[in-house]
Amino acid sequence: MERTPEAVWEACLEIIRDNVNRRSYKTWFEPIKPVSLSEEGDQIKLTVELPSRFYYEWLEEHYYSLLRKTITKVLGPKGRLFYKIVIEKEDPESGFEGTSVNMPAHPPETTPPPPRRPSLSPPPTTSSSSGTPVDLTEQAPSVPANPFAIPGIIRKIQVDSQLDPRYTFERFIEGDCNRLARSAALAIAQQPGTTSFNPFLVYGGVGLGKTHLIQAIGNYARQHRTAETIRYVSSEQFTNEFVQAIQHNRINEFSTFYRHIDLLIIDDIQFFGGKEKTQEVFFHIFNALHQANKQIVLSADRPPKDIPGIEERLMSRFQWGLMADVQPPDLETRIAILRRKAEDEGIALDDDVVEFIAQHVKSNFRELEGALLRLVAHAAYHRRDIDLELAREALRDLIKESRVTLTIEQIQQLVCEYFGIAPDLVRSKTRKREIVQARQVAMYFCKQFTQHSLKSIGLHFGGRDHSTVIHACQSVENLMETDPRFREIIEALRHKISLHSR
Repeated sequence: MERTPEAVWEACLEIIRDNVNRRSYKTWFEPIKPVSLSEEGDQIKLTVELPSRFYYEWLEEHYYSLLRKTITKVLGPKGRLFYKIVIEKEDPESGFEGTSVNMPAHPPETTPPPPRRPSLSPPPTTSSSSGTPVDLTEQAPSVPANPFAIPGIIRKIQVDSQLDPRYTFERFIEGDCNRLARSAALAIAQQPGTTSFNPFLVYGGVGLGKTHLIQAIGNYARQHRTAETIRYVSSEQFTNEFVQAIQHNRINEFSTFYRHIDLLIIDDIQFFGGKEKTQEVFFHIFNALHQANKQIVLSADRPPKDIPGIEERLMSRFQWGLMADVQPPDLETRIAILRRKAEDEGIALDDDVVEFIAQHVKSNFRELEGALLRLVAHAAYHRRDIDLELAREALRDLIKESRVTLTIEQIQQLVCEYFGIAPDLVRSKTRKREIVQARQVAMYFCKQFTQHSLKSIGLHFGGRDHSTVIHACQSVENLMETDPRFREIIEALRHKISLHSR
């Protein structure tokens, strides 16, 4: 009986089904269509059609070995697998032709059309319905790792939400400090993209629950299926993916991927400051999502107007929706947080211990939880029951540190006053010796007196990176060891800053 390409490919699929999970099978193998089966010389060639070049790259990167073994098993050692790749045409209005395309729409008119992507080496031959196919069992081209989880056809896109299931509305402690933000977040989660809160931007200091709240939106939407595709990503990861896309000539795929997400959540957008190319691509993604009534949720450690290096056009778009701040928790909220955490950890705490911690650790949720865990560890190490006396002993240093409430801007002001220079100069690009020294000293004290990361500190000093902050701190410490006069200056400044922190 004569074999048909359909019968041969079905035999291959039976083997493939046993070697991949159901979702991978439906995403990567069901859309493949058998085209022809022929014998040429000492080869038996099965040709199949792929929906896009992206399919070719993914199959070769992840399933090359499986496909080769399968073809050999079904057709024998002479068996060869050939691919035809459908030409990916762009439609001027929608950017897509049918469902077999994984190419993006044209960028906005302000951007010229993207150049044709260079072929991979060795390149596959593309054709719409005819053309010379390429033998892919004889060669395993080295393709760059796919930086985005784009599984298959654009209408059946599978997205790793990257959400932490612990972050839910039920576990978020509400208080006067965050009531507006939580109420708006819940309304958005129930109807993403349909409220006037788009975009929704939550801002506030470190450890105040911003990440918990914005991920709670995603977890609610996923659980109640109010959004089909959800993606949580930090600004740093978004930037890294974009850089990888540039390196591998995949900017189009990167943009297309993010434009087809129903609920996009980006954390810590202050790190977009100064990154012009990242802001450029995010600007266009933002516009596409907003016009399609897709929900955008953002967080930052300060109001957007205070973020250095953010373009004006992005700033205006952040103001289209709702910006809600979260404040340090009040006493009642701090007590509720401690009781919830103690309950989660199975820790029995007397009310006087809870109130003692809540009254002395005031800055944020994270420090409250840290204080509780420190107390528990202290009790376990010394084999003592947790009581008020132990709490005073275990948290003595932490409570002293918690009085520090200075901002980076305040430290810059104090240091510049001491050195007799304008604060703007330490944020400028000038390399004058006296300015450089004042800048390094200010960075040194910012690291000591605030909870900001090195990256965040650098951004407050004219968009410098974390390595500059590390170098500044080392320079100050080295000079203190070798120059007694400089050490006196640092100690005088430390005393002055400490007074302002009380």
